Amino acid sequence: MALGSELLFDSLGHFGRFQACVYFATVFQAMSCGIHYLASVFMAVTPKFVCAIPGNVSSILFHNSSKSSIEDIWTLWASAENYIVVQLENGEIWELDQCSRSKREVSLDLTYEYEGNKSIFSCSDGFLYDDTNWKSTVVTQWDLVCDREWLAKLIQPTFMLGVLFGAVIFGDIADRVGRQRVIWFTSTGQFVFGIAVAFTFDYYSFVIVRFLLAMVSSGYLVVAFVYVTEFVGIKARTWASMHVHAFFAMGIMVVALVGFLVRTWWVYQIFLSVATLPFILCCWMLPETPFWLLSKERYEDAQKVIHIMARWNKVSTPCKVSELYSAQQDDLVSCRMGDSDTSSTKKHNILDLFCNWHIARRTVTVWLIWFTGSLGYYVFSLSSVSLGGNEYLNLFLIGSQYINYLGKYGWKIFNRHSIWPYISLHSRTIPNNCKITCCWKWKHDVSCRKCGCSFLCISEKCLDFHATFACWDHGSSEWNVNNNASRNTGKTID
Repeated sequence: MALGSELLFDSLGHFGRFQACVYFATVFQAMSCGIHYLASVFMAVTPKFVCAIPGNVSSILFHNSSKSSIEDIWTLWASAENYIVVQLENGEIWELDQCSRSKREVSLDLTYEYEGNKSIFSCSDGFLYDDTNWKSTVVTQWDLVCDREWLAKLIQPTFMLGVLFGAVIFGDIADRVGRQRVIWFTSTGQFVFGIAVAFTFDYYSFVIVRFLLAMVSSGYLVVAFVYVTEFVGIKARTWASMHVHAFFAMGIMVVALVGFLVRTWWVYQIFLSVATLPFILCCWMLPETPFWLLSKERYEDAQKVIHIMARWNKVSTPCKVSELYSAQQDDLVSCRMGDSDTSSTKKHNILDLFCNWHIARRTVTVWLIWFTGSLGYYVFSLSSVSLGGNEYLNLFLIGSQYINYLGKYGWKIFNRHSIWPYISLHSRTIPNNCKITCCWKWKHDVSCRKCGCSFLCISEKCLDFHATFACWDHGSSEWNVNNNASRNTGKTID
């Protein structure tokens, strides 16, 4: 955002009452993105299962345990290599595996071990599932096991493919038709498609509707991030943009809570979809951002939004659109003076991210960072049911720790005073030809005992030299490194 654009927030406030209402209303719906992204953690669970019994059962045997019903066996089931021996009322003895069943040719005694001849059959009568934890999942609904197991494994990849398409498509549409319209459409789409998923009649319709749900969920998250950023001034923009994802994490916690309370997948899906219904009822009241209106030369509409912001923030003399336009033109002229191309404003596209080697390298670096972070986060989150212990508590803690990380470390790392020291810790050569390799413990607002300037001090024990403290002096913009001492004072920093 151009520096001249900050004139608006200097006049109206960087995070006043209006921005707070718009911000929290918008990011509240971001919970639904976290909900739908991680809904398959419990919705697509594969419980314990065996082939269905081909008749009425008189006796059931599992190892040395004789049970009266198949439900009593699940507490003893520990491995997919196990099988169940059943005797039918007609005297036949069958061995039930997960993906096949065998009929014993000689049916004399009901024993677990049998060395005689068997006739192997497919599971043509379906499967029996353990419904102790989940009464129904999409796996049990459409028998996505054995030779159809790969279909269950496609549920989340197809959803994430929809996330990719939605981010690209709706990001571009938001630049063309406006942020407010896309927010309204995608938030409504999340509710409609979320409910529709619960009423799909087969696997393929389920995957298609989930793909559309992924598109609108991703579209909302991308556009909402830009939307709130354009309403918040630079003094609060870092905090506000980061905590959009905190509400995403709250959605993950909602998934864990609803999964614990509701054990039927389609009811579970409905509850998750209606969780953010209040936003659907009020999202049409959200205004368009004044900066998008200015970019489309809709000056009167932009001025109306500015007046609304001023009234909510109790500002009597808000800035005028003409002042914003003039400031933006000054920024544009300044940029052109540093560019050899002084022609009319160029329309940019995604290919401009690779217009030269320097920008292309940064683009690829950022993509790789996002890829690595997202891969690790989603693999860990989607595997929460396999981590051991209580799967609902696992997922809930994953979401809560994400919020805790943003609150505790995010502002310290990404605020404009400490981001450069943080980046430099991994690449900058400091005095005495030493390089800092890692850092963990941060102490802010440590004043220099000589001049009183502000330091960022890092308590460091993993350096490739013998210094204990490294300090970034914001005043002189240089590293101050000495063994247990500040280079400015020669005294030990407490």
